[in-house]
Amino acid sequence: MHAWPEFQGVSADELRAFLQIRFYCLGSRSGGAALLAKAAVGGHPAALYSLAVIQFNGSGGAKTDRDLRAGAALCARSAALGHVDALRELGHCLQDGYGVRRDPAEGRRLLVAANARELSLALAAAAASATYPFASLPISAVAGGAGGVSSSPLLSDFGWSLPEAEPHTANQFMSDWWASRGVQACAKKTDAAATGGDGEGELRLCSHMRCGRKETRRHEFRRCSVCGAANYCSRACQALDWKRAHKAQCVPMDRWLVGAAANAAAPQQ
Repeated sequence: MHAWPEFQGVSADELRAFLQIRFYCLGSRSGGAALLAKAAVGGHPAALYSLAVIQFNGSGGAKTDRDLRAGAALCARSAALGHVDALRELGHCLQDGYGVRRDPAEGRRLLVAANARELSLALAAAAASATYPFASLPISAVAGGAGGVSSSPLLSDFGWSLPEAEPHTANQFMSDWWASRGVQACAKKTDAAATGGDGEGELRLCSHMRCGRKETRRHEFRRCSVCGAANYCSRACQALDWKRAHKAQCVPMDRWLVGAAANAAAPQQ
């Protein structure tokens, strides 16, 4: 299965999980990236996308090491192999002209395709598990009646309410790894202030709770242009987190500063 003997008998998903953990959690930047590149050469879509995120951010190096064209090319290859997040990322790249020639119409088409593919995968999973009997009903038919069911945020764009997909093993491990060390993703100004996550010397987690990637240098990840509190390793994570949580948490910077000043001026009890 693999071109190198040390990983014979290891599945592609297990390999990708190990390599991501090695890169982000264990700090083996050069070794982890080199092995991810080998997996990507082998045509593993998740490894291709993981490497694309590293290229977009210049992870493990300086800001000048970012290679937007390489990131977009890796996304395109991963998307062609069916990776939903890569398809979504490529759509945003085309809309913004990020590493590729700007083409808003094609970008929108890819974003719609990513949502449609996500919907089809979720429906197939629901049908196979037979654990969600209302999966075939529009969201209006099940909203409010299945309290506690977590819905996949982007599927709601199509009027459906389906259980949110489980995070990949690597992402779940990384999230748990950092949580066990007292590192939490910050999505709001209040959270950032409480955890010290907005400090100048702090390396921050991607604010998408199901990601688990952490910056390898200060200010590596992009920040929300409205509030400046949430930060993301990729546009895919930003889009997912916006609909999942951040839309309800985002406060424009000027309003947050006014509120903070008012609180500071309030008499102490």
